[in-house]
Amino acid sequence: MKNSILLVDDEPNVLAALQRALVDEPLDTRTAQSGEEGVAALRSQTFKIVISDERMPGMDGAEFLSIVRERFPETVRMMLTGHASIEATMRAVNSGEIYRFFTKPWNEIELKLAIRSAIEKYDLEAENRRLLKTVRHQAVEFKVLEKRYPGITRLEKDDNGNVIMPDMQEDELAQIIEECNREYR
Repeated sequence: MKNSILLVDDEPNVLAALQRALVDEPLDTRTAQSGEEGVAALRSQTFKIVISDERMPGMDGAEFLSIVRERFPETVRMMLTGHASIEATMRAVNSGEIYRFFTKPWNEIELKLAIRSAIEKYDLEAENRRLLKTVRHQAVEFKVLEKRYPGITRLEKDDNGNVIMPDMQEDELAQIIEECNREYR
């Protein structure tokens, strides 16, 4: 998956400045000029990161990022605002579970580092989800094997760490392995 990022701000000049600041980064950037437009973009494409302005007409940034958290929970959410009130900040952080919060004008280096860190966070969480899915699938496979061949998942080891299967003959083990191989071809 590409390092896709959605920039949401009602001011076209801010969106252009953000895109200029990120031009040297390996990012696929897309823009939206409102929360509603941002939600529509998220429905049509998967984004690793969303950076939203706080003050926008209609749906404000806190409300937008709260919707992103609810409907697209894997997406890392960041907020950018020129009017950082404590109330708006707390609301955004609490309702949208914001990863980072920046004020305008932003520091380009800090913004780039935060985006890189957010991409790393997204990728690590995606890998964790993939591994968890694999473990769950394997647990089901073990249950099926145990049901079909009681005792097969109980392993005994000798002093050298070798697996001991005292109740199973070589030909019986070969038959089980062959059946498993046929099922997964």
